[in-house]
Amino acid sequence: MIPISKPLIGQEEIDAVVEVLKSGMIAQGPKTKEFEEMFAKFCGVKHAVAFSNGTTAIHSGVRALGVKQGDEVITVPFTFVATANPIVMEGGKVVFVDIAEDDFCIDPAKIEEKISKKTKAIIPVDLYGQIYKYDKIKKIADTHGLGILEDACQAVGAEQGGIKAGNFGDVATFSFYATKNIATGEGGMLVTNDDEIARKARIFRHHGQDASVRYEYLELGHNYRMTDIVAALGVEQMKKEDYITKTRIRNAELLSEALSNVKGLILPKALKGNRHVYHQYTLRVVDEFGHTRDELMEFLKSNDIGCGVYYPKPLHLHEHFRKMGYKEGDFPVSERMSKQVLSLPVNPFVTEDDVSLIADKIVELSKK
Repeated sequence: MIPISKPLIGQEEIDAVVEVLKSGMIAQGPKTKEFEEMFAKFCGVKHAVAFSNGTTAIHSGVRALGVKQGDEVITVPFTFVATANPIVMEGGKVVFVDIAEDDFCIDPAKIEEKISKKTKAIIPVDLYGQIYKYDKIKKIADTHGLGILEDACQAVGAEQGGIKAGNFGDVATFSFYATKNIATGEGGMLVTNDDEIARKARIFRHHGQDASVRYEYLELGHNYRMTDIVAALGVEQMKKEDYITKTRIRNAELLSEALSNVKGLILPKALKGNRHVYHQYTLRVVDEFGHTRDELMEFLKSNDIGCGVYYPKPLHLHEHFRKMGYKEGDFPVSERMSKQVLSLPVNPFVTEDDVSLIADKIVELSKK
């Protein structure tokens, strides 16, 4: 089976974890600090604050932007639920805006009509590993005095205009879940150039305590800390980031070249000025292909080729959000994409021969 995802874990990660276990410091400690400093330098930002996972990092970012009961936060329905849930967790209202077809990210042209006096922030998602249209959305945010939280959970190493993900908002968040390009099992990171946001994030992850004054609880907080075991994995993973990213980009380019003449497939592309890191290589299967997306998915799996649908149903069609008044037809692009998208393997274990096999099987089905 060619897996849709597989973390690149080697002896280096094993040795690093064993070293932490032997050290006696397995909670948040010096290894977490090392990972934070390493990640901040990588992104080119002032602060990196480690969290237990990407969701808790997003929650902290929402909190740090001052979202409170009754505030509205704009985001997309075509994403994982962890983008939206932290808004609800802070008592805010989720206001969805549809995505654009060219990058699967929030459509700037549809944002202003959703802004009200209650709007506090925008959470654009760098979906599949490509940074959203920052310049257009930054202009809207500045005009209306809104904060931006860049959900870069799928975009470690992505760039726009030569600047890395993590710089396209007042605050940005990353995930190191087991399927991510940089994988630590669980784990997340919040990055920012804002001293106050970083301070609030560190307090929020530590039960509301300032690290310098133990047992003084300044405000509501949670236990959202990263362990040194996870951080040890992160440090070693980041040493491989360049190889992982370049391999994914190579595999994506090879797939696009091999599938470029197949009718009925709309292939992913990096928009001008962007470096797409292909957390997912996601194509679209349309009517001209002659088979449905699900038929292609089952055919590939029957030939031991892993693939997946991210995401099969937009958030607004789940009961969790339907009860907020959303219904079918509200976001037609997201709804259509959910029926067309299919992600193919491009992880570092995928060889050029694997890419040829994947492409050959897709071409074979297209001719039936």
